[in-house]
Parts: sequence; structure tokens; C-alpha cells
Amino acid sequence: MTLDGFCDHTVGIADDELHEHYSALLSSAGTMLYGRITYQLMEYWPPIVKNPTGNQSIDEFAVIMDMAPKVVFSRTLKKTDWESARIATRSIEEEISILKQQSDKDILVGSPSLTVAVTELNLVDQYQLCVHPIIAGKGLPLFKNISDMKFLKLTKTKTFGSGAIVLYYEPIKK
Repeated sequence: MTLDGFCDHTVGIADDELHEHYSALLSSAGTMLYGRITYQLMEYWPPIVKNPTGNQSIDEFAVIMDMAPKVVFSRTLKKTDWESARIATRSIEEEISILKQQSDKDILVGSPSLTVAVTELNLVDQYQLCVHPIIAGKGLPLFKNISDMKFLKLTKTKTFGSGAIVLYYEPIKK
């Protein structure tokens, strides 16, 4: 996200260091949850697996992204072409509950709309917000339509050479 809180994959700093960070995160995770729009944006990666770019960090990220299990929440998407993806057939709460029973690995949420949904349902154990040193001035706010104020505790930070920073927060249970 940008410094002013907008989600826009076209304005971030996607350098080698950031790709390596997210490769490590995805490698250790159990499942990625996506909404349809973000899922379709992620379909950018399978062609890179077949035709690598020559940039090691991008090519490795593509392979890891390709293999990572994905669950897509969509009312309109009827099938996925990605072998590691499936369409959710249950509610977000039910899907997450089943995923937690199947594995103790992290469940990552990769879509703004799902971030809001799991926040509203109090299903978040940790937020990892990557903030880029960019002021976009417009776009999709990450926490659009949150109904109640949420209090968070900063637990860790990670700074990249580009000036991007990952902020790790845990919800404070009230």
C-alpha cells in the first residue's frame, strides 16, 4: 500500500529485495485467500514460470506463487485455470476454520476486500502491511468500510533499501 493508505500494485516498488521477502513469506504459508479481482491480477505469474524473465528474484517468486495453495472467493468466477487454486464453496469463516484444522501454517489474505471481511469478523491474528514511500493521492483504500474502530499493537518492523517498510501488528482484543 502507499503511504496514504491506498492499494495499487502499479505504484509500489517491486524490487529484488521485496520479491525475496514475499517469496520467503509465501514459502512458509499454508494458503493464500484472494477475491476474484486480486486473484486475476495474480494470474500474471504462471506465464513467467513457463518463460522466466532471467531475473532470479522475480522468477523464484513466480514459481513459489504458482505452487502456493490459493482459495478464491468470488460470486462470478466459476473455475480457475491455476492448478494450485480453487473456488471457495463455503463462507469465509467456514473456509478459514477448515484451513486451520488442516494445517498450522499461516493463512494469508491477499485482497483488500477480504482484508476488510476478516477484520470485521475478528479473524486476523496479525497484519503485515507493506507501506511504500509513495503518496498516490487516490485509489482503493485498504480498510474501506470498516464498521468499528480496531486497535492494534506494533510488534515488529522490517525496512527495505527502497524505503518500503513492513509493519507487523497484532489486534488488541477488547
